[in-house]
Amino acid sequence: MMTKHAFLLLYRNFKRFKSTFFINLIGLSAGLSCSLLIYLWVNDELHVDKFNEHDEHLYQVLQNFYNEGDIGTGSGTQGLLARALADEMPEVEYAASVVPADWFSAKGIVSFENNSVKAGSQFVSKDYFKMFTVPFKEGDQNLLFADKYGIAISEQLAMQLFQSPANAVGKIVSWNGDQFKEPCHIIGVFENRPANATDPFDILLNYELFFSSREGLQHWSNSDPSTFVLLKKGTDPKAFNEKIAGFLKTKNKETKNTLLLQHYSDRYLHGRYENGVPVGGRIEYVRLFTAIAVFILVIACINFMNLSTAKASRRIKEIGIKKAVGASRYTLVTQYLSESMFMTFLSLAVSVLVVDIGLPQFNAITGKHLTLQLTPSLILTVLGITFITGLIAGSYPALYLSGFKPAVVLKGKLNSSVGERWARQGLVVFQFTASVILIVAVLVVYKQIDYVQSTNLGYDRDNVIHFEIEVKNNGDSTFFEIGGGLDQAVASFLNRVRSLPTVVNAANFDHDVVGHHGGLGGVDWKPGDEDSKKGFSNLEVGFDFIETLGIQMKEGRSYSKELSGEKKKIVLNEAAIDMMELKDPIGKTIRVWGEEKQIIGVTRNFHFESLFEEMKPCLIQLEPRVPRIMVKIKKGAEAEALPQIQKLYQDQNPGLAFDYKFLNDDYQALYASEQRVSVLSRYFALLAVLISCLGLFGLAAFTAERRLKEIGIRKILGSSEMGIIYLLSGDFTKIVLAAVAVAVPVSYFMVTLWLQSFAYKIDLNVWYFLIPALAALVITWLTVGSQAIRASRVSPTQSLKEE
Repeated sequence: MMTKHAFLLLYRNFKRFKSTFFINLIGLSAGLSCSLLIYLWVNDELHVDKFNEHDEHLYQVLQNFYNEGDIGTGSGTQGLLARALADEMPEVEYAASVVPADWFSAKGIVSFENNSVKAGSQFVSKDYFKMFTVPFKEGDQNLLFADKYGIAISEQLAMQLFQSPANAVGKIVSWNGDQFKEPCHIIGVFENRPANATDPFDILLNYELFFSSREGLQHWSNSDPSTFVLLKKGTDPKAFNEKIAGFLKTKNKETKNTLLLQHYSDRYLHGRYENGVPVGGRIEYVRLFTAIAVFILVIACINFMNLSTAKASRRIKEIGIKKAVGASRYTLVTQYLSESMFMTFLSLAVSVLVVDIGLPQFNAITGKHLTLQLTPSLILTVLGITFITGLIAGSYPALYLSGFKPAVVLKGKLNSSVGERWARQGLVVFQFTASVILIVAVLVVYKQIDYVQSTNLGYDRDNVIHFEIEVKNNGDSTFFEIGGGLDQAVASFLNRVRSLPTVVNAANFDHDVVGHHGGLGGVDWKPGDEDSKKGFSNLEVGFDFIETLGIQMKEGRSYSKELSGEKKKIVLNEAAIDMMELKDPIGKTIRVWGEEKQIIGVTRNFHFESLFEEMKPCLIQLEPRVPRIMVKIKKGAEAEALPQIQKLYQDQNPGLAFDYKFLNDDYQALYASEQRVSVLSRYFALLAVLISCLGLFGLAAFTAERRLKEIGIRKILGSSEMGIIYLLSGDFTKIVLAAVAVAVPVSYFMVTLWLQSFAYKIDLNVWYFLIPALAALVITWLTVGSQAIRASRVSPTQSLKEE
C-alpha cells in the first residue's frame, strides 16, 4: 500500500509539475550520460597493459641521459643489460631484452610463395614468455628460442598467409625487415594482441638474431633494446630502484647515465618525465575527465535541488496536512528521497539509451573501441553512481521540505532563512564557476592546438607522403656495398618518381621527421673527450631530402648528387652549431664515432620533434641507400599523383599493398590526445553550460514565484515591466559575477599548468577569460530574463488575491 501510495503521488506530481519533471529528467539524464561515457573511457585507460598475468611484479628498466645539465629519459637500454640484471641481482626473477616493433622505422615483409604481407616484428629474449602473457593457439612457445631462425606469428597473420593457424606451423617463410633478410620457420601461432595492448606486433623473433647481427650490442655504450624485469615477490620496488640507479657505472666507468625502474603497465598513463622521474602524462587527462564527470553530475544534482525547493511553495499545504494527521519527518524524508531515487533511476534508463546510441560517435572522437557490456562490475558501478546521485540530489529537498511546521505552512506562509538563500545562491555560484572554468579551458586548448597546427615548423609538411619499398637481393655479393645493387635500385625508383609530372620532388630517408628519430653521442669537435658525451639527434637522409621538405639553409649547401665524397660531409642545424660554439663552421671538421666529417652546411632550425620538446642539436647525415621514400606532390594533384606512384610502387613490389602515409597526418598524430581533449571538452563544456542554465532557470522560477506579491505591490506603486525585469536580473547578475571572480584565477592556474607541458605555447590573453565571463552573463540574462518577463506580466490582482 505504501509503495502504491508513493507511485500515486509521483504520478500526481508529474501531472501537476510537468515542466519541473522534464527539466529534472533532462538534467539528470545528461549528467548520468556524460558520467557513464567518461567512466567507460577512464576504465579503459586504467586497464591498458593490465592483461599480463604477472603485471603486479613486471617492470621496465628505463635509462636517464645527462646532457648539458638536462636529464632525458628513454626506453633504450644496453643489449647486455637484461642478462646482467638476471645474473647479478637476486631480486630479479626473470629479465628480458625486447626490440619493440616501433623501434623499426617501417614494418617488415613476410613472404610465403607468391603472397607477401607487411607486419610489425618484435625481437624477444628467452625469458620473455615467463614474464609476458602471450597465449599460443598453435605450437610451443619455448621452441622460439631453440633456433635463431624460428619465429611465431599472430593469428591474424596466419589467416592472411595460410588461411588457418594450424596450417602455419612448420612453414618456411621469407622475412625482410630493416637490415634483416632471412628464411625463417614458423614454430607457433599466438592469439591476436588485446585491444588495450600498447605493443602491437604480428611476429615474434629470437633476440639472439638481432644481438648477433649488431656488434655494438656487445658493448655497454650502446642503447638499442628495451629491458624488462620480473621482480621476485616481496621485493620493494623503491629500494630496488635505488639499488640499480648506478648499475651502469659498474660496467662503464665513463658513463653518466643512470637506470630507472617503472611499473610496466604504468608507463602508458605516466609517460612524461622530468629530472629523471615520471611526473605525469595521460593520467592528467584521466584525472581531468573524472573531475569533469563529477562536476557535471554535481551540477545536475544542484538543478534537482533548486527545482525541488522552487516548487516547495506549491506543496506546503500537502506537507502541512500530512504532518497534521501524524506523518513523521522520517516518513516525509523517505517520501521525498523516494521521489528523488525514482527520478534518478528513470534518468539512468534514459542515459543508458543515449549512451548506447551515442557510443559509436564517442568512439570516433576518442579513438577507442568501447562497448556497453553489462558486466557485473559495470552494473554495480553504475548503480552505485546512480544511487549516490539520487541521494545527493534528494537529500537537501527532503530535509528542507520535511522541516516545515504544520501550523505555519497551513496558513500558506513559507519563510526562508538567510542561510537557505545563501545555500541556493552558493549552489548556482558553484555551477557557473565550473562552467566558466570549462569554457576557459576549451578556449585555451583550442587556441594551443590551432597554434600547433598552424605554426611554422621550418619545413613544408603539406602534400608529402612517405612509404617503404622492398629491394630484393638475388644473390649479388656486392648488393650492400656503396654503389651496389641496393643503392642503384633506390636511386632508380626515386628517378622514376621524380619524372612524374605531378611530383615536385622525392627523396629517401631513415627514422622520422616528427619525433621517431635516432640519437647519438660520440661527436668530437674540440680537444678533450667531454664534448663526445653530449647527445645529438640524428637524421639519416638521402639526396634532395632538405629540398623536398623545403628546409632553409642558413649557410653552406646541402648534399649534392653531382659531387663525390659526400658521405664524408655533414650538415647540422643551428642548435647544433650554437651548442658547439663554432664560429664560421663551414669547412671545419668534426668526428662522428671516430670518422672525420666536414661541415658543408647549416640549416635553419626546424621542428623535427613535437612542440612539447625544446629545439635539440641535430646531425643530418647522408645515407642514400635507405629504401624509405618521401614524395612531395604538387598542390591539388593528389588524386592524380597517388595512382601513378602506386603503379611505380607495385612494379617495384608486386603483390604488396601500397601503404603510404601523409607527413601532415604523422605530425597531427603527435597531438592526438590533445585534439581529442579539445573536442571532448567542447561537448562537456556545452553540456555543463546547458545544465547550469537549467539550474539557473530553477532558481529564477523559485525567486519569481516567491516574489510575486512583491512584484504585484511594486506594479501598483508604479514600477514598469522593465524595472521589474531589471530588479530580478540584477540579483542573478551579482551571483554570476561572484562565480566569474572565483573561476578566473582558478582557470588561469589550471591552463597555465597544462601549457607548461609544451615547450612552444601561446601567450595567455585577457580575452580567454573575458569571453567566458561575458558568455556567462549573457546566458544568465537570457535565462533569467524569460522568467523575469513572465513574472513582470502577471496581473497585480492575480498575484495579490492569493494572500
